[in-house]
Amino acid sequence: MPKAVPPFMLELDALIPLIRTFKKPKEKMSDYPDTQLYIDGQWRAGSSGRSLPVRNPATGEVLAQLACADLDDLAHAADAAERGFEVWRRTSAFDRYKIMRKAAQLLRDRADALARLMTMEQGKPLAEARMEVMAGADTIDWFAEEGRRAYGRVIPARQHDVYQLVVKEPVGPVAAFTPWNFPINQIVRKLAAALAAGCSIVVKAPEETPASPAALITTFIDAGVPTGVINLIYGDPAQISSYLIAHPVIRKISFTGSTAVGKQLASMAGLHMKRMTMELGGHAPVIVFDDADIALAAKTMVASKFRNAGQVCVSPTRFLVQEGVYRDFVAQFLEHTRQLKVGNGLDAASSMGPLANPRRVQAMQSLTEDACSQHAQLLLGGKPMKGAGNFWEPTVLTEVPNQAHAMSDEPFGPMALINPFATFDDAVREANRLPAGLASYAWTRSARTAQQIGSALEAGMVSINHLGLGMPETPFGGVKDSGYGSEGGTEALEAYLNPKFISQAGLL
Repeated sequence: MPKAVPPFMLELDALIPLIRTFKKPKEKMSDYPDTQLYIDGQWRAGSSGRSLPVRNPATGEVLAQLACADLDDLAHAADAAERGFEVWRRTSAFDRYKIMRKAAQLLRDRADALARLMTMEQGKPLAEARMEVMAGADTIDWFAEEGRRAYGRVIPARQHDVYQLVVKEPVGPVAAFTPWNFPINQIVRKLAAALAAGCSIVVKAPEETPASPAALITTFIDAGVPTGVINLIYGDPAQISSYLIAHPVIRKISFTGSTAVGKQLASMAGLHMKRMTMELGGHAPVIVFDDADIALAAKTMVASKFRNAGQVCVSPTRFLVQEGVYRDFVAQFLEHTRQLKVGNGLDAASSMGPLANPRRVQAMQSLTEDACSQHAQLLLGGKPMKGAGNFWEPTVLTEVPNQAHAMSDEPFGPMALINPFATFDDAVREANRLPAGLASYAWTRSARTAQQIGSALEAGMVSINHLGLGMPETPFGGVKDSGYGSEGGTEALEAYLNPKFISQAGLL
């Protein structure tokens, strides 16, 4: 029997021997491996032997099989995280930093191979996938550095012989739940922050895109993270979340996903007094004022709107364009959208890939038909593309009434909704109409208008005249129904630390 090794690699040409190690049937031989669970330092199948097929969204073909965790596996993962935490919390911040920096470099070294895995399972163009991997490495680097700066403080006391200290301690083992749209970056924000703070973690990664998260975890293993500190599981989301959130070992929950699911998990976490970070759905408005640089706004927003086929929580969706430049903006937006080439993400010519699964295609069709039935103007797209895969045409709708479902329900796909507005107050009223409050965008040449709109928008993030969101050093999170807490900036690290006040007397 060959020694078990993780089903991932430094380079693509290493895939075949690894696949053979896991006895993948010849008829399924490809450069995409079966994916196993990683629990307590071992790659393993689930205790019941259950598995799920992983499909390529561009072709519909089954790529491989994914091992699924059952209750015994979840219990084992929690126990491992408890033991790992006791080791990792006692590892100095400097030593944690060195291991994390090594993991970041390994991730960069393996970027090409990992990006290919991501494109095969998620669908995004290869260039986007590689950018995601490289951004993930930058995130690890930043949190590694920030973990060395998790300083406490000394508070001047009221008595001469008293020292008042505040120290920062890791909150404990973490349960992280991540979606399929960014298989690396949605995990790496949670993983890097937790490790930098001294926490262990159980990552529940997405079943649709399992191989790239496993490859990410492998970089940390190869960098020297101790056994039990990181555990990776897949399976029934409801079963896993209900078990881990209630488990007494788990002290912190981090979730990225829909608002509906986030509210359910927050309720469960609240029952058990577990700290939470919730990065939930959005429905980002884009306000284009009469004095904006229309050419730059249209070009920039098209690139952002159709990135990852619109499957982005901060994707610009509701375009509110002042009446004086409305027709010009629509024309230029359409011109740039028509230049998009939709196709398999492995094709270098593709600028937009497929949707994640057939359910997303059905959702896009339903939203489009509903909007058109309410007299919205369909200017481009609006239907699935012929052939295999979950492809949907880039879609532009104008004059969309507020009662259309797409104006309230996040499309989470390649759909732009463009409506005119008259006054500043009209734009603000519509932008803030929804309970979502994740990202907002605005375009203006006026410093006064920029200051006013930045203050008026109810959102966790506002970007004016460019795309300025998502750097590891800046906050990333929403308000209202878009969640609470941050997955970027110093705020993200603080979510994994407990401040402890110590008052000492009689030491003189």
